[in-house]
Amino acid sequence: MDPVRIITKYYQPESLSFRILLLHSQAVARKAIEKAKQLNLTGPDIEFIREASMLHDIGIFYTSAPEIGCFGDLPYICHGFKGHNLLLAEGLPKHALVCERHTGTGLTLLDIDRIDGLLPRRPMEPISLAEKLITYCDKFFFKDPMNLEEERPFEEVLEGISKFGEDKSEIFKEWHRQFNP
Repeated sequence: MDPVRIITKYYQPESLSFRILLLHSQAVARKAIEKAKQLNLTGPDIEFIREASMLHDIGIFYTSAPEIGCFGDLPYICHGFKGHNLLLAEGLPKHALVCERHTGTGLTLLDIDRIDGLLPRRPMEPISLAEKLITYCDKFFFKDPMNLEEERPFEEVLEGISKFGEDKSEIFKEWHRQFNP
């Protein structure tokens, strides 16, 4: 499976959104593959992590985020479940789960209730090791057109996550311990 081929079905290769999605996803994939190898994961697991890392943000074009070239009509928080639906239609249900579950450290039903009807009411928290690993690695890279491949330090990422609650910080710290043996 070629993730870039799927991306080009939905994004114009010369567009800002394509460039940002591709470079961001490549940075996340590099970090996730490096961590997967440190955890002694095998070829099929690493290949899935590469593919899912490349596709985790495919739903951004549905959102209104003009600074990254996305001119949809939905709030950015919706990109995960919209990407989930898109990848289900592509016949990639496991990849689709990564899309849906990678927002923040995952969205609980309580989180979804606070968002007030924007998202389907179902738990959207990473469950599998691959889902957690990709979610963790994603947080280290902004979609800033000027700094797409620059990795943020752990302390900066943790500070950003802590704004969403101590429970989210604890999840991220646990992942940090798990993925940095």
